[in-house]
Amino acid sequence: MKRIGFYLALLCLAGAALAMVRDPQSTAQSSTSQQGTTYYVSLIVYQLQHKPTISAAFIHLVLVTAHSSAANDSQALYDLGMQSGIDPVYALAFFHHESDYGTTGEARVTHSLGNERCIADRPCIDRDRGGYALMRSWVDGFQHWYDLILNLYIRQWHLVTLDQIIPRYAPVDDGNNVQGYIGAVEQDVVTWRAESQASV
Repeated sequence: MKRIGFYLALLCLAGAALAMVRDPQSTAQSSTSQQGTTYYVSLIVYQLQHKPTISAAFIHLVLVTAHSSAANDSQALYDLGMQSGIDPVYALAFFHHESDYGTTGEARVTHSLGNERCIADRPCIDRDRGGYALMRSWVDGFQHWYDLILNLYIRQWHLVTLDQIIPRYAPVDDGNNVQGYIGAVEQDVVTWRAESQASV
């Protein structure tokens, strides 16, 4: 009977995986019981290309609460996500992790959502600290981040989920805690989606 329960659990796992393929953003949950043993399956794929799951107003609330100088450009962060096909909840989560929404570190000067290193089309500052791209404004920094993720990571490298993108985006060789980064972004995404839905 234990073997039967094991196979039933495998069937649930296969069903959950199929549901995940049909809707990569969904959480697939199922359970079965055999002689008092219950099996649960919960699978989430954090795929950046998705319709917005938070609103521009929600982004504004987060940035205002954080006393971010980017708060007045909340609508642009949302609109640029719409244009690129990337859920702006991810841009906001990267912004949070990289510089606490532009309130700490280099981003206070560079206006770079992702603390981009030197690039060809923007001035490079603080070379003694590795060099950082100086954006023209927060909107310019948002645009550069969306372009980077869409054109390089997704279209060129075919990396589409957080656990694929972040190891390249913030590699261990640069002193990053990759799993910590992934976990922090995932936690923001889950929390904000739930809060955004609750406020509707």
